[in-house]
Amino acid sequence: MMACTPDDTTQSSKVRGAPSTTHDEFWATLQELCGQAFPGQLIEANPPEESLTSQVLIMHVRECQEDLVRIPFHVGDDHSRTWVISRRVDGLRLKHEHRHEDGTEDEITQYGGDTMSPGNRSRQDFPADAQTASLVPTATDNIWTLEIRSGRTFLYSLRNEMAGRRVRVEFNLAEPIEKLPPAPWGA
Repeated sequence: MMACTPDDTTQSSKVRGAPSTTHDEFWATLQELCGQAFPGQLIEANPPEESLTSQVLIMHVRECQEDLVRIPFHVGDDHSRTWVISRRVDGLRLKHEHRHEDGTEDEITQYGGDTMSPGNRSRQDFPADAQTASLVPTATDNIWTLEIRSGRTFLYSLRNEMAGRRVRVEFNLAEPIEKLPPAPWGA
């Protein structure tokens, strides 16, 4: 794991001296969480997500590189999920990595999307990309959102208005977990 400070990351995908963008500002805020884990709770699920209701939820900003952040999302003893956020020249990308306990990739993995708008310093939306649409046709209209209220909350949400699907999980940034969770499957 490599920890980065916000100053280390702000120049990698843009010309030095160029004004920062909201993507850069969001990235810097995300980098401030590196190495920490936070407790979460399911705020909304339509249809109900039983697997998220009765389990301890933890996000761990485990791996930070100059242009890549890996955030395992632990659901009880299930360590199969990792959010992978990367910087691109024209914005940010969110992918969902799913692995089996033996480390092999799940059949449905690497879905997500790229930012299509500037968003703002605390919130970025990721509409489903073509790879996601071909992998999971019912996810074609998905939009994932990451929102960071510095020092307060980190919100992960999924919405698909066409399918009537909504999931929101909120993590408490004011209460970092001292005992870090185990490595995600496949790490």
